[in-house]
Amino acid sequence: MKQLSTFLLSILAFANAGAQNLNRFPKPDFESGYQYPDAHYALPNEQLWLVIDIILLVGLMSFVAWAVIKKQTRKPIIWVSIISVAYFGFFRSGCVCSIGSIQNVALAFVDSSYAIPLSVFLFFILPIVFAFLFGRVFCAGVCPFGALQELVNIRNYRLSKSVTAVLEVIPWLYLIFAILYAVTRTSFIICLYDPFIGIFRLGGDFGLILFGVVLLIASVFTGRPFCRFICPYGALLSLFSKVSIWKIQITKQACINCELCHNACPVDAIKPPYENKTKEERLQGVKRLIMYFIFLPLMIGASGYVMHYASPGLSEAHKDVKLYNMLMEQEANPQVLIPIELEAFYSLGGEIHQLKQEVDQVKAEFEFYSLVAGLFIGLVLGLALIKLSVKRSRKVYEIEHDDCVACGKCFSYCPKNTFLIPENLLQADETNNI
Repeated sequence: MKQLSTFLLSILAFANAGAQNLNRFPKPDFESGYQYPDAHYALPNEQLWLVIDIILLVGLMSFVAWAVIKKQTRKPIIWVSIISVAYFGFFRSGCVCSIGSIQNVALAFVDSSYAIPLSVFLFFILPIVFAFLFGRVFCAGVCPFGALQELVNIRNYRLSKSVTAVLEVIPWLYLIFAILYAVTRTSFIICLYDPFIGIFRLGGDFGLILFGVVLLIASVFTGRPFCRFICPYGALLSLFSKVSIWKIQITKQACINCELCHNACPVDAIKPPYENKTKEERLQGVKRLIMYFIFLPLMIGASGYVMHYASPGLSEAHKDVKLYNMLMEQEANPQVLIPIELEAFYSLGGEIHQLKQEVDQVKAEFEFYSLVAGLFIGLVLGLALIKLSVKRSRKVYEIEHDDCVACGKCFSYCPKNTFLIPENLLQADETNNI
């Protein structure tokens, strides 16, 4: 009893001390009218760098537009390329990337729950806006991938027209499949198979680094193989560059058909005149075009059917489909050692029927989007054939603005930009071209 009394007295003493402490620290008075000061938070470092990224992106593209449209000079583009490789390439490790932003925008377009960061959207849309205004000034030297290839280029061995026509289809196919796998939440394949990111980060997948090195070696001898034959964002920019408001001109004076600009262009974007070429009969060309336009819907429909038929195989790249296939194989043929994905599924109490529902939804999405992708593939192939068959008459050398990357190499090669040609020689040259 004595011990119990002592214990109760201790509890009362502790409670009394707590009551005294409560009186020492009274409850806050919310009716006193006290105004709390505004809290100021420091901008996180990454957010600050993203702001710098956007400012530098706009500034460099504006500088290139001024150089190629207003001044018709190449020197500023070299400095822009060096800055881009150093900052966007090695310092920022190739991210944020306008090329990869295609996937974020595509996913946000079909999935309202996916919130695309503002910086990613700006990196996607700003080069497109500049392409519509001034041509592909982003490709000139602001893109670190194009800039790196530009800086190592020494010679320009020209590929045959047939080889070039086939390779130029690849960026469009790459773009279509990148969007397909993005909207189905399967993978961002542009980021996954980026050939230059390992070089900028000085490490990564050996195979991709090797592929990037091969592209750079090829860039020494031919102009920008990645930009011309792989880059999906370049294909998108070419659409807007073709209808750009202010177009790049080789010279502001009359062309004398000296062919120097054509030989200097690293991406074969300057097309020669057709006046002295052997022309086919007009009726023959019209018949060929009519045949292609009749064949175009058939090609689109056939391509759509093939992709729709291949959708189950394409869907196997999705993580849920992969997991379900492994699960079915394990259920049919139990193994002691199982993949870590299955171990996680079992340990978390996953339900097979719920996974099956998710897989069915994924496959249904692939059936629809694969069909749409197939239709676009057929359209791309058909339009490529039509483009090859069209021979537009030209009197002088002209820039194909959808292919031009605004590198400015042609400016210094044009004699009309370096010195004045005597009027009598110009008239004689024009007479010979008639």
